[in-house]
Formats: sequence, structure tokens, C-alpha cells
Amino acid sequence: MRKAKLILILAVLTVVILMANAALFTQCSKEQTGDEQSGEVSAEQSDELAGSVDRNLVSANTGFGFDIFKELILEDKDKNIFISPLSILLALAMTYNGAVGDTNLAMAEALGFKGFDLEELNSGFHDLMISIKNADSDIELAIANSIWHKLGFKAKEDFVERNKKYFSSEVNEIDFAAPEAVDTINGWIEEATKGKIEKMLTEIPPDAVMYLINAIYFKGNWTYPFDENLTGDDDFYLLDGTTKKVPMMTQEENFPYYRGDNFSGVRIPYGQEKMAMYIILPDEGTGVDSVIESLDAERWNEIKDLFYGSQVSLTMPKYKMEYGIKLLNDALSELGMGIGFGPGADFSGIGPDIFISKVLHKAVIEVNEKGSEAAAATVVEMITSMPVVEEIIEFRVDRSFFFVIADDRTGSIFFMGKVVEP
Repeated sequence: MRKAKLILILAVLTVVILMANAALFTQCSKEQTGDEQSGEVSAEQSDELAGSVDRNLVSANTGFGFDIFKELILEDKDKNIFISPLSILLALAMTYNGAVGDTNLAMAEALGFKGFDLEELNSGFHDLMISIKNADSDIELAIANSIWHKLGFKAKEDFVERNKKYFSSEVNEIDFAAPEAVDTINGWIEEATKGKIEKMLTEIPPDAVMYLINAIYFKGNWTYPFDENLTGDDDFYLLDGTTKKVPMMTQEENFPYYRGDNFSGVRIPYGQEKMAMYIILPDEGTGVDSVIESLDAERWNEIKDLFYGSQVSLTMPKYKMEYGIKLLNDALSELGMGIGFGPGADFSGIGPDIFISKVLHKAVIEVNEKGSEAAAATVVEMITSMPVVEEIIEFRVDRSFFFVIADDRTGSIFFMGKVVEP
């Protein structure tokens, strides 16, 4: 059984954020109160929003989470992986509001938006954000969206207004060529993630015209915290069969538990037990990747319904890790939205002649005796497909001219002259 611990971290990673998608995705509420528009609702209203979930929307977005995770385990085989599917979806959903024609269809297919009209989709994300931000007063969960566009770039007004209305996105026009532009955008991300994610951008290319950004911060204490005095170093089995000493937390408590054909699972709740970490532990001899490959939205929902309360002696590692800054272009292209990454893309709903250059993602997590702290950020970089021509000043000395030779330190002029015939 000890050898089975080697997959524990990777199993945690695939589900720790997905639980928000599976449990809390919500359908559009066609009539919204003033409080809902502002993003502030009571816990009871939050539960009502969560309870009005559209199961098709849940399945689609949870499915995307598993789909992109499976692509990443192919890219980063035998490595720790940690992502926020919700962060990726929110950033790309904002971008999707400007996709037209085949680009729109490709993104809908890849992201699980197929079958939803734009109003329904936007309202669903709007209600989702309100619901999860107000679900549990014992849990700190912040979601922030922003759009940054180049000085002088005029995005379509309806695109901007939809992102403001449904995604509560702030919109900023800044000079991308200014030396402080990168620091300004990175500073917004750092603040939105409580300092957990820094320096997502290293430079802004001259053809960049827009950045669409999502940031998520989560901090939740366990409903049943671990006793720090019981934490001690123990063996964790690595994929090559060797062991590593890591701090292991332990407790015995009544946790929802699941026993499957080739893996088992436990649900560890946070706060008022509305949110939880699900740990999926493959049996000895079963690879974690094969278990992940067997999961999709339908299977995940079946499994979640089969967890039942049991007295569980739980031992798990105390750890912190980060994943990224990860370029998601290839993974998203494999899912079918490759058209969005080239000059053939049609984002005329945002502005003319632009396409996605990069989708960057970074996520960090720390798990200890008290609970978990996690943050994620997703950046969609849009560039122009029109040639970027820097202004060249032509200065032709082809007529009579005057010249001066001077000492600029003192202002003293050494020579001056006029040339009428070189």
C-alpha cells in the first residue's frame, strides 16, 4: 500500500479545482437583483444559484477540465501538474465573446460551449462567479478579470460591454511600449492572487494589441484540521521506485469515501463543507495516468454520487508546488481551437486583423495542516496580423545646411559652419 502513495500528488492536482466546476456551475438567472449585479449575495442566494445549475453546462465545463488535463499529462509526462480549468475557461470565455465564424465554432467545440447561445453562456459564468465567491464565509475565494488594450486600439464596444457586464472585467487602455507596461499588468495579477503569482509577462511584443486575464485566489481551512504534532517525515514513493522523505500529515475522521475497481477516493471538506478536496488514489500497480484517462464529466459525476461516510485513517503529504508559466497553445490546438492561433482567426467581434498569440497559465498551491491556499492566472495575448511598421523618420541632407560642433557639457561651441556645396 505504501507504494501507492507515489501517485497521491498528481491525483490531488486533477481534482482540487475541478470540484468547483462540478459542484457550482450555474445556469443563467434571467432576472438579476441589484445585489446579484454587484456580485454580493447572501449565502442562501448563493446556494440557490448553485442549485439552479444547468447539468449540460456542468458536464461541458467539467469535460473541458479533464480534456485539457489529459493533454497536459501527455506534454509533461511524469511531472507534477496543477491547473485551474476555471481560470482557463474564464479567460477564454471573455475572448470567445469576440470570436466569429469558424473561429467561434472551433472555440465552442474545444471549450465545451457548443449548444449554448452567447447570452446563456455569459449569464451562466456570471452566476457562477457570484455563487462561488459567496458560498462560504469561512473560505476566501476571489475571482478577478481584466482586459488591457494598446493605446489607440479601439475594441468593439459591445465586446467590451459584455465583458464588463457578465465577467465584471475592468478595462484598461495603456501604452504597451512604455517601460512600465509589463510591470503594471504583472502588478495587477500579483495583487489579484495575493502575491502568489508574479511576473506572468516578461515583455510585450510590438504587435500585441490586447491581454485578457483571469486570476483566482482560494484559501480554505479544513473543516477537520490535522494535528501538527502528528506530522512527521515518511517515505513517498517516486515513479522510478525510489523513495523520498516528505512531511506526512495524519488524522482519523469520518470522511466521504469511495472504492472503485482500480482506485479509491476520499473527500476532505473545507469550511462549512460546501467545498472540498477530492483525492483519487490508484491501486498499487495501476498508473495514475490510466485512471485520469478513464475519467470524463459523466464518469466523474457518477463517482461523486457514490462517496459515502466512513471512518477513514488519512495520511497525506504536506506540500507546496507551482506549475507554469505554461503555454497552453498546443493543448488547446489539440482540443480543436488551433484556428484561433493564426492569421486565419476571426476575432472581428473584438477588432480587425487580430488573433491569439499565446495562452499562458500558472497555478500554485500549498497544502498543510490548516488547509489549502491556491492561486491561478490565465493570460490570453492577442496580436495583430497586420504588419507592424515602426515609424521611420526620413532626413535627407540634399540641400544647403548649417552645422555646429559643440561641447555639450559646457554649452561651448567649438565650430559652426554652412555648407552650400559639399
